[in-house]
Amino acid sequence: MIRINLLKPEAKEAREPEKPGLPKVAKERKRASIGTIIFLLLLVSLAGYYFYQHWQIQKENQLIAQAQQEKNQLQYVVAKLEEVKLQKANLEMKINLIRQLKASQDIAVRIMDEINRRIPDYVWLKETSFDGQTLKIKGEAISNNLIADFITNLQRSETFGQVNLIVSAQKTEGGIAYLEFDMTVPVNRPQAEQPQPARPTPQNTRRRQP
Repeated sequence: MIRINLLKPEAKEAREPEKPGLPKVAKERKRASIGTIIFLLLLVSLAGYYFYQHWQIQKENQLIAQAQQEKNQLQYVVAKLEEVKLQKANLEMKINLIRQLKASQDIAVRIMDEINRRIPDYVWLKETSFDGQTLKIKGEAISNNLIADFITNLQRSETFGQVNLIVSAQKTEGGIAYLEFDMTVPVNRPQAEQPQPARPTPQNTRRRQP
């Protein structure tokens, strides 16, 4: 018997013989391209980090400038407040002084009136001062008797207390002898007037007719 093989014979694949240096070169090129990509990525990352840091620095500088401006404004406000406080303190001091002068105005007028009424002739006052409690008097007289009369007259007034004669010294000027004296006098302030009690209002009473 004759057998006929109808199947196609397997075709042998033609393979080109591999060149001995090509796989190594390809691997090196691949590694080089990967390294380049990594380098570029690193460069881009560094550039991005630099710009980010630069932006942060600019932002911080802006915040610092804004804070400095606010500080300057606050310093100006604080200075103005201190100036206002000083003006307020000066104004309060003036107001208190005016109140004190107004409160002592009546007693000062009363003191001068009492002195003018009780000073003897040939007694002259050189200086008077009042500190709110004590009257200081410096003057001149032609004799010790006149000084004594002046002291007696002052002590008879309800305005003054016990007179303290500090010094009485004889002086001479132009051939004329006189006495210089220095004394202190306590001043009795008038007591505040007490309010009078209110009088009871009379009630109308009606007589009952029997």
